[in-house]
Amino acid sequence: MPLSFYWTTFNVSSLLTEDWRADITAVAAEADFRAFPRTPVLSREAVDVTHINRGRVHAVNVQQQLPWLYKLYRGEFLELARRTRQESVEAALDDRYGVVLNVQQGESMRFECHVDSNPLTGLLFLTDHPAGGGELVVGHNPAAASIEAVERDCSVIRPHAGHLIFFDGKTHPHYARVLRSRSDVRVVAVMNFYTGSCPESTRPPELNRHLFGPG
Repeated sequence: MPLSFYWTTFNVSSLLTEDWRADITAVAAEADFRAFPRTPVLSREAVDVTHINRGRVHAVNVQQQLPWLYKLYRGEFLELARRTRQESVEAALDDRYGVVLNVQQGESMRFECHVDSNPLTGLLFLTDHPAGGGELVVGHNPAAASIEAVERDCSVIRPHAGHLIFFDGKTHPHYARVLRSRSDVRVVAVMNFYTGSCPESTRPPELNRHLFGPG
């Protein structure tokens, strides 16, 4: 039987800095936009998909340009993450992947269908999107290995700006749908959290080599 899926939502608008929308807009516009190769170990794309068009604001840029977000990740957001689990929860020790921004622009970008290497994922939605574009789609079947397979049995979560969700992305394949129009922009902060039963030491070393090179 498929494993059950659930997520926990917090409205954290009151915790964000006063000018957060302007900050996010400026930083997202300078994201690294390109065709990213599928992620080793974690990808759940169909076998014929080799690259996915998307944008990313890397962790170092988040720390430098959005210090308030980095502080929340290690502070108030970590405390909220701990409220969702009955075991210990910690933020990533390695700053290279603790918190990043995923950015989509227009109708040709989406986020890769994949599972996470960490047992607890936090997503802070920074833009709003009506039904029909930009939703997070999470598969109920852990064995789903394509967008089509995920969509057959899934939960669909619509982004609401200022809402932070926590879920198990390590068990459940998920991806972000394409947007509805050329002018649409979707921005979400992605945060890695680890637990006592699945600590950061379980992160696959080949994932870091893929993202950051040898060393």
